[in-house]
Amino acid sequence: MTSKKEQAAYTHGHHSSVVNDHARRTANDSAAFLIPHIKPNHKILDLGCGPGTITADLAALVPQGSVTGGDAVSSVLEQASSYAASRGLDNVSFQTVDGNDLPFPDDTFDVVYCHQLLQHVKDPVGIMREMRRVAKPGGGIVAVREADYAGFVFYPAPPEIRRWAELYQLVARANGGEPDAGRYLHVWARQAGFTPPDQITPSWDSWRYAGQRATQFSLSWHGRILQPGFMGTAVREGFSTEDEIRSLSEAWKKWGETEDCMIVIPHGELLCRKP
Repeated sequence: MTSKKEQAAYTHGHHSSVVNDHARRTANDSAAFLIPHIKPNHKILDLGCGPGTITADLAALVPQGSVTGGDAVSSVLEQASSYAASRGLDNVSFQTVDGNDLPFPDDTFDVVYCHQLLQHVKDPVGIMREMRRVAKPGGGIVAVREADYAGFVFYPAPPEIRRWAELYQLVARANGGEPDAGRYLHVWARQAGFTPPDQITPSWDSWRYAGQRATQFSLSWHGRILQPGFMGTAVREGFSTEDEIRSLSEAWKKWGETEDCMIVIPHGELLCRKP
């Protein structure tokens, strides 16, 4: 998921190996902590919406409301718009936005949501501050969910996959992000103006991929590790070589072909209320 000015470089990029994997996400697996708080007439902003599958799910939950999907990359918004149209949704729209300077008035949305965005930006507090600004007062929701890469669990965990995990930390930070964003959300929310504990409700959840879904994830990284956001940064910064990155790409593919392969991806979640 992407936003424009606030990131130096998007580590994952927008190669088909990335976007297609993101398009498998749903509100149930990526916003379950938020769904019980959504009302049928809510006006929602999905910031960093990517290919829009979560956005469309949220729109289906607000038949008397509306959802705006915002992203910095127009190509993924075209895909998102087509997907929403294929589901017959007429209460969802998409537009290019910069998360540092959202093009909406103060107090506009009942719910402002982002997923896998803050880990890729230089100023996550600034983004959350903008999310807070455009949320309605009197209980408007700011909901964020981010992975925590240091907490990944792999089975099996061969040296090549462990090396990828080590490199990801280096590359993501060199690109201006924070790969372990999940553990910092409560800190960033407080710095953005929310007061704990009354205005901040933290939680943790995880994805567990096995079988076909683990294979899909492995093939996604088989491709995305070769893209400029990862390989380019790793080589330029002296963290690795092209030969090593290509070998790690093949290791990801091999991992996904392993019987019983499994990965657990932990996520920090935060539901904040604007007073």
